[in-house]
Amino acid sequence: MNPESISSPPVASIGVIGGSGLYRIEGLENAHEIKVETPYGPPSDAFMAGTLKGVPVVFLARHGRLHSLTPSEIPFLANFWAFKSLGVRYLVSLSAVGSLKEEMAPLDAVLPDQFIDLTRHRPRTFFGNGIVAHAAMGQPVCPALHQVLGDAAESIYGAGKFGQGRLHRGGSYVCIEGPQFSTLAESKLYRSWGADIIGMTNMPEARLAREAEIAYATVGLVTDYDCWHESFGHVTADMAIANLTQNASNAQALVREVVQRLHTAPPASIAHNALDSALITPAAAMPSEAKQRLQLLMNRVLAARG
Repeated sequence: MNPESISSPPVASIGVIGGSGLYRIEGLENAHEIKVETPYGPPSDAFMAGTLKGVPVVFLARHGRLHSLTPSEIPFLANFWAFKSLGVRYLVSLSAVGSLKEEMAPLDAVLPDQFIDLTRHRPRTFFGNGIVAHAAMGQPVCPALHQVLGDAAESIYGAGKFGQGRLHRGGSYVCIEGPQFSTLAESKLYRSWGADIIGMTNMPEARLAREAEIAYATVGLVTDYDCWHESFGHVTADMAIANLTQNASNAQALVREVVQRLHTAPPASIAHNALDSALITPAAAMPSEAKQRLQLLMNRVLAARG
């Protein structure tokens, strides 16, 4: 397979990000690799493009197909600039998570709609260097895409079900820097905040998706109880991957169903016009280098403003 090197052609309006243990989309036809050049360096890996039952889709393994990137090493800016350049408007994220609630058990799926961002060493915005934007993040997950995800899961497995586990619509995701898992004291602290699940990758994904005007929603595949649950051993990488493997077929089925629904009835999203009220700096005051770098993100808004 010869990767295709490109800059910014439209390829698909639907994108998928796979996390630990989810390095490809099953059933992808006419699959081919696309390498995207970005102002922020190379993305995590080549993108895999193809069709699912005739619907164009692009997929990226966020840690690389050989899982060679820690959460802190993921090139988030490059990944999301690339998704935008490929024409993606709806992005479904899949990731392994730990549970902070008794009722969210291993093999369950959680569709969070809020985040608590505890990351420390990651770029959180495309903007700066002379161009300012303040994107609204009160609803960090696109409500419309979140609804499609939940409805798709229920259509496959039934209300409240997700394959061998249960489906939970809504919840708060604590994103830590990693790559180590939490201490017991930290895990107990997050539980005291009322958080539901914990992971290492969905931030700054949600932030950058909003700035790129891409509708973003995520599926947290529960693999463990972090380290707070007295009846279960402390989480290890082996434990997480073993449980994720059991849930992988469910996640793949969900992706196929979501793709079909988005193709049939693509919903309006608050993300698609996010920069209308976010972009502050007048075009005439934007430094040329920064303006050129961000042109892909700002084109629609700048054209509308004349």
